[in-house]
Amino acid sequence: MEQLPLWAQIGAIILLLVCSSFFSISETAMMALNRHRLKHLANQGALGAKTTQHLLGRTDELLSVILIGNNLLNTVIPVLCTAIALRTFGNGNLVLSLATGVVAFLVIVFAEITPKIVGATFPEKIALPASLVIAPLIRIARPLVWFVNLFANGILRILHINTKGGRDQRLSPEELRTVVLESGSFMPTKHRSILLNLFDLENIAVEDVMIPRRRIEALDFDAPFEQILHQLETCYHNKLIVYQGEIDRVLGVLHVRKTLAALHNQELERETLSALLTEPYFVPTGTPVFQQLQYFQESRQRTALVVNEYGELQGLITPEDIIEELIGEFTTSIPRGANSRGGWSEQGECIVAGSMPLRELNRWLQLSLPTSGPKTLNGLILEVLEEIPDGDVCVEIRGVKLEVMRSDDQAIRTVKLFKPGSRPSSALR
Repeated sequence: MEQLPLWAQIGAIILLLVCSSFFSISETAMMALNRHRLKHLANQGALGAKTTQHLLGRTDELLSVILIGNNLLNTVIPVLCTAIALRTFGNGNLVLSLATGVVAFLVIVFAEITPKIVGATFPEKIALPASLVIAPLIRIARPLVWFVNLFANGILRILHINTKGGRDQRLSPEELRTVVLESGSFMPTKHRSILLNLFDLENIAVEDVMIPRRRIEALDFDAPFEQILHQLETCYHNKLIVYQGEIDRVLGVLHVRKTLAALHNQELERETLSALLTEPYFVPTGTPVFQQLQYFQESRQRTALVVNEYGELQGLITPEDIIEELIGEFTTSIPRGANSRGGWSEQGECIVAGSMPLRELNRWLQLSLPTSGPKTLNGLILEVLEEIPDGDVCVEIRGVKLEVMRSDDQAIRTVKLFKPGSRPSSALR
């Protein structure tokens, strides 16, 4: 180096700084790279993706080459800079101190901090091309890497550190949920909502999505023939639950269209009606929704009656109810109640029935009322108040103001909701 002109020596130092920067930026980019994104790029045949994937599978060799190269360069650079400074400006303590400070500044800024920030910001754009350079270096330096790793692995064994056990990159359902939540503009809002609902189904039972007992459209077998025929002709659904005396005594399920077609040319009789009934399909309240969906597929059933441990009817569930839980409501067979079809009014108010299920209410009005306890709005308010209110009462739950408009001795019948952030038109008490 002493025979080279000064500009050549400075050029050599700059080249060494660039090489050191390359190792620093490559190390940071490789470690910051998303493994699942990398796997997708490898499947798509992106240049350097498979090479990068292979290098990350041998982290010990990758880090060894990068760190050996980076540290050797960072060791050589100060020596050369100090030698040039002493030869140019003389042998003195001040010159030595200034040269050391300048070299430390150059190495920290240009070979460490700046490259690492760039590598962490653009890991994909840097790691894939860099892998095409590092891979040959690993093959060339394999003997040196083996020798260094011999000591490093020995220390890891002494410390009882298993490096192979930390390479599992599988994501838990909660981690996947976080990935979906943070997808932002990369995924359409509707698709993100469906995926989040899919994760929620793991913790949902049939009682959370079923049609409650009070809202089941059922047919009394003992009713007069004229009333039965009128109900068949005006019912909302194609299948009706048929009971005798009380709804807990279910006789079967009646297919409305087939029944009307069969009774078109013959007189309606109870024996004929009884012969058209199909056997009811019962499921317990705690059945997971995913499991119930599989049961529907296996049994070719479209309607299931949800019963509690005493055999009492609690509700009704269909595959459509489960699908609506995933993709949102797409049928409006039964109106929700007076003034509730349009959602929030211009004043930020909405009137709903107290029997409305909380999950449906949250999905419909984009609320976050708790669903871990009571399943209906009536049950939630009663749990908070711990009594059936005598008159108009207002309460706030999870930032949502609710006003009880009508109630009786048994339950809360009508509730007015105020949109979060809006000013209620009536005074809260």
